[in-house]
Amino acid sequence: MATPSAHTLDTSPYWVNSAPLPLFPKLDRDAGADVVVVGGGITGLTAAYLLAKEGKSVVVLERRRCAQVDSGHTSAHLTMVTDTRLSELVKRLGRTHAQAVWDAGLAAIAEIDVIVRERQIACGFEWVDGYLHGALTDAPAADPAANPAANEDAESFSHEAALATELGFDAEFVASVPLVGRPGIRFEAQARFHPRQYLAGLAAAFVALGGRIHEHSGAEEFSADPLSVTANGCTVDCDDIIIATHNPVVGVGSTASAGLFQTKLALYTSYVVAGRAAKGQVPDALFWDTHDPYHYLRVEPHRDHDLVIFGGEDHKTGQVTDTSACYERLERTLSAVVPGIVITHHWSGQVIETPDGLPFVGQITDHQYAATGFSGNGLTFGTVAAMMMSDAILARANPWAELLAPDRKALGRGLWEYIKENADYPYYLIRDRFAGTESRSLRSVKRGEGRIIERDGTKVAAYRDASGATILRSATCTHMGCVVGWNTAERTWDCPCHGSRFKPNGDVISGPAESPLPDATS
Repeated sequence: MATPSAHTLDTSPYWVNSAPLPLFPKLDRDAGADVVVVGGGITGLTAAYLLAKEGKSVVVLERRRCAQVDSGHTSAHLTMVTDTRLSELVKRLGRTHAQAVWDAGLAAIAEIDVIVRERQIACGFEWVDGYLHGALTDAPAADPAANPAANEDAESFSHEAALATELGFDAEFVASVPLVGRPGIRFEAQARFHPRQYLAGLAAAFVALGGRIHEHSGAEEFSADPLSVTANGCTVDCDDIIIATHNPVVGVGSTASAGLFQTKLALYTSYVVAGRAAKGQVPDALFWDTHDPYHYLRVEPHRDHDLVIFGGEDHKTGQVTDTSACYERLERTLSAVVPGIVITHHWSGQVIETPDGLPFVGQITDHQYAATGFSGNGLTFGTVAAMMMSDAILARANPWAELLAPDRKALGRGLWEYIKENADYPYYLIRDRFAGTESRSLRSVKRGEGRIIERDGTKVAAYRDASGATILRSATCTHMGCVVGWNTAERTWDCPCHGSRFKPNGDVISGPAESPLPDATS
């Protein structure tokens, strides 16, 4: 049951209480750096780490404590699935742009996975399924077959799942989603972690690379000539500035342009309750529904119980006075979905929406970069933003730079060859590990045809010759590990990353690969 009432609960987030971060000193003297990052949340710390890893000297200035404000008030879903439905993105932006948006989210999860493994960060990171499902109510789920609304949902979800699959993402329609008993979509390769533990590990890795973090050092003044940021009366000279403050400060830009930019942002408050449930009572997955405003749920596992985290009740910030009622409605709904749960926490966070549902990331003025408008996907889009801004400072191409730029130039172009132009970006060395295979059955491979299939969790390049015999080779290019694709016209296996080509039997036609595709029959 939902006890005690919302009026008596501590309003600090579970994350902040369960994983303290080390203290970092105030800025107390003038300094210099290649880059100053303003803001110590997931965007700022990720950008700082990526730049330090490339040899840049970086100073992070945080007004309060790192990972305590917006990144500390998240529900900690890691998903490529945007609040805006994929079909709506396709309608607004076109198929290529819509694919790129979800691809960016998937790239962020992959980047977090790489950092966790490389830096051995103990933060409970796990790849899990994600479920979009019909709206929750206070009452138990009705039988979908006898519910007209559920039947309409099923048709819509079936269409959405098929569209996601067409665009290369692992998705399938589910007649009855676990836990909630409603039709929905299962998305593979989503994730969850403890954000505070992750950011503590990320901060430690950044400092180990020579980076400097100063807490209780809010940016007070910006100068364009020379470029610098002042905090606590001390000045840090730099070559570039990253504004990573969720709702961006003006920096070296003009107040007028900043005010105009602010009109593109809409701020919403979202509420979260969390409670103890029996171990395994709730599947370890991500859940979000079609309610307006929508609900979202996930589990944080413990040794002897699970903490179930449930949120929603979004409204424009400042436009609801009885906020306790928002928590109470969430408690009632969660208690109906998870009987016997004991509520232990509640907190709220802020979501910044943009007119088209996409974040603004990029250069605001010379040598100053900013990111905002993550629209409910703060952890994934925050990581994407860090990747994009670090790439910009390092003068490297990035697949999403135009798409998510504040002026949205890419959206005005008639043709935007997203995959073709960006096939050599490092993300594509790992994307195909998470993207869907063409088929899971060898029976789908016709004579004279090649397909990528999945066998025992491994991607296999399957070819069936004119006699009906099959040849199975590893689908992993022997050059740098990308997944090959079948070239129908040339009847070859081609690598999309660096152009290696292989015969149907896996022999090398042209490099840079030098070794054939290995046998995959065993």
